[in-house]
Amino acid sequence: MREAEQGGTDPGGYAGAHAGAYAEGYSGRYAGGHTGGRPGGSGGDHGGGCACGDCPHGAREGHRRAVAAFLRRRDEFAAGQGLLPAAVAHSASASRQWVSEELAQSAEHVAERGRAEGQAWLTGLWRRTAAVVWAAVVVLLLGQALTAVGAGWTAARTAGLAAALVMALSLTAASWFHRARGGVLAPVIGEDNRLSTSRTVAAAWVLFMAYSVLVLAGRLAAASRQRDRDALISGLDLARGAGIVTVLAVLCGIAVLVRRVVGLRVLGHRLQKVRADRPRAADLLTDDAGRGTFADIQYVVISGVALVFAAVRLARRPEQLPDLPWGLAVVVLVSAATYLAGKYAEGGRPVILSVVRAREAGDLDGPIRTGDDIEIRGAGFVPPGAQGADRLARMVVRVGAVHVHVPLVPVPGGFRNPTDALLTVPVPADVEPGRVEVQVVTAAGVETNRYAIDVTE
Repeated sequence: MREAEQGGTDPGGYAGAHAGAYAEGYSGRYAGGHTGGRPGGSGGDHGGGCACGDCPHGAREGHRRAVAAFLRRRDEFAAGQGLLPAAVAHSASASRQWVSEELAQSAEHVAERGRAEGQAWLTGLWRRTAAVVWAAVVVLLLGQALTAVGAGWTAARTAGLAAALVMALSLTAASWFHRARGGVLAPVIGEDNRLSTSRTVAAAWVLFMAYSVLVLAGRLAAASRQRDRDALISGLDLARGAGIVTVLAVLCGIAVLVRRVVGLRVLGHRLQKVRADRPRAADLLTDDAGRGTFADIQYVVISGVALVFAAVRLARRPEQLPDLPWGLAVVVLVSAATYLAGKYAEGGRPVILSVVRAREAGDLDGPIRTGDDIEIRGAGFVPPGAQGADRLARMVVRVGAVHVHVPLVPVPGGFRNPTDALLTVPVPADVEPGRVEVQVVTAAGVETNRYAIDVTE
């Protein structure tokens, strides 16, 4: 049967009554979870068994159960163990369509749970970010106390600790005001709900420069002699901080430019972007599909190393801005240029290369007729980050004037249809014989080129 070739399933295995279709997993809608309105109020309910989604614990548990139920359902269908209604069990195409619809509905519920879990996680993130900020202050205090043994406590250490306290208070206040958007991480979360590499790197340098200036301001406020004050003011001369100021300016400019570039490429259909459920730390080093990218990795690594060097220079000479050597500054600028070039090079518009009639084993060769399956071969059909079943279910193929939803064909561990380079869809009976155009609309809403085919009766 054609499903066996394309989806790794056996339609005959689906025969049976619909009564047991949801005996396990999705039909029960998570019977072990939230069983009656809001929880009874005990902390234990929300700690592990709640799936109502009105707290972080419930949202996380509900999402976990939804994913587990969907995976069971998908693997059952892939193994030919799902039970079909008798009305569709006799037809291979009807069975495939029914399975696809069931999986699409289950996947949409998983996506809803994922969005709820992501929002709950993001709302509670501001407390964790604030805790990390104050933990950094404690680490700085311990480091200063240990290095002061034998050398004594100095005004530079006091100024450094005071600057850290001011920064911590400012970041905590910002976290509270942006508590619904991730706290202190809100400015570095992109429009696609992922951590932005360019914004994160630029924000790290901005915070470091603000801390450096606060250290100098603290030392200037504590200086009692005119000579010391003049020396501290001269520490802000551009001749001494030209390297680090140049790096700061370029990195901030790249953060703004990358946002503009990505936005224009999306609007121009040259880049496909799919929104994530929530930001992750791995976003700094990977693309939207979770694959590590050279441009992002080298940018983060080199910028981080340069930032550590500047911090050491500030600790050794707290009376002036860190004098980043021009050699290291040029390395950072080259890394930033590489990152920017990578942003220009990534993506691309999806394209149809060819459309052929799908042939079963033992079937005779022939033209494309209504009711036949066609294979659409090309590239870029599945955008990065759209590998989830809920995204795949949104793919549409226009055959003439008819919109055909791409069926989900499960195999153990994933889906055989659709894929990034190949789609298989039936030619609907509503298509008039003659020359018609085929066009794919991806989950990101981007349309491919039009490809003409001949449909016979």
